[in-house]
Amino acid sequence: MEKRRSWSERTNETVGNIAGRVDGQTVVAAERATRVLVPAVRLLRIPTLALLVLPIPFILATVGLALAASGVDRVVLLVIAVLMGLVSFAFGARRHRILQAVEEPDVLATELGIAVSMSERVDETRGVLTAIGGGGGARIFSRMKGMWSGVRMTGRWIDGVGDLPRARYFLPPKIGTTVTVTIAALWLVPVSVVVAMLSFIAVLARAL
Repeated sequence: MEKRRSWSERTNETVGNIAGRVDGQTVVAAERATRVLVPAVRLLRIPTLALLVLPIPFILATVGLALAASGVDRVVLLVIAVLMGLVSFAFGARRHRILQAVEEPDVLATELGIAVSMSERVDETRGVLTAIGGGGGARIFSRMKGMWSGVRMTGRWIDGVGDLPRARYFLPPKIGTTVTVTIAALWLVPVSVVVAMLSFIAVLARAL
């Protein structure tokens, strides 16, 4: 009996079937953009891991202090800890998916080309890939968000990219979500420290 194919294999086959419709210029632009995106994401692997890990001790400290408190203080601290935990989880999940998206650069390039071909404004969307392929460096996701926002996307394009499991993380609307979650994660580091310190002071003051 033939083994059941994985979801990834079926997706790759579907993407391969559609790839033949993409024109040569778009293929080149997508490949060049991928050569910038893949190393940029891999370069950010360690910094983003640090950003993910740093607030965790302070979140756990806040949970511990909440359990040591009572009444309204306990509820408030637990709610704050849960909110901080959700931000950390959202960032970790998005980081994991983006790292997975660049594991197969050839397939990512193909999906980016398909995404451009799905737009009714192929020249404009291809121009975004060309700009990405000629740039890179720091704040790449913010730059991508800015470039994509300058292109008039169609509803069909936005809906369709959801079927591209790798490219969708580098296209609207998910690219905007990535930037937003990353900014929230950056703020979470100082906020978690301050919250943990204030929680400790509040619990200590109650105990004295």
